[in-house]
Amino acid sequence: MPLKPTPIVLTTLLCLPPAAGATTVHRCEAEDGRITFTTLSCTNGERLSRQELSPYAPGSVAPLLPEARHEETDGNRGKRREPAIIGRAQDKCGNLIDARQRREAIINRRVVTGMSQQDVESALGKPDKITQRNSSTTYRYDLKRGRSAQVDFDEKGCVTGKAKSRIAKSPR
Repeated sequence: MPLKPTPIVLTTLLCLPPAAGATTVHRCEAEDGRITFTTLSCTNGERLSRQELSPYAPGSVAPLLPEARHEETDGNRGKRREPAIIGRAQDKCGNLIDARQRREAIINRRVVTGMSQQDVESALGKPDKITQRNSSTTYRYDLKRGRSAQVDFDEKGCVTGKAKSRIAKSPR
């Protein structure tokens, strides 16, 4: 014999909370901009905003985590942070040439005053002869047809003048 549900049982079933209901999560934003989501409360000094999380239902298009309501955080009104330039890197040659000029010189295999020894080796390769006198260094590159190129460096390892080309005596 079939059982008839009583109205009390039906009312009780309707009042039970759904198994996969929405959850409230605390969004905590620290002074340095870090954001933490937690079910616990925020620590001192953090701004709190509550976020409702809805469970994912297949076929739904609702986002799992809603966008933050920026009006709830009081610290970001009207403040726009611009990047701060603290200082400029100082190379050992005193920034006589900028990065673009250095790059172009290396690509075109030229030597420019203000380049370092590493820059010259990147442009021309390893020297055929290295001469050191007192605190200065000289690189010598033997080229085709008896020609040579000489690059002089100061005590810091920077090019002091443009490369000097000389015609060396031919061995014949």
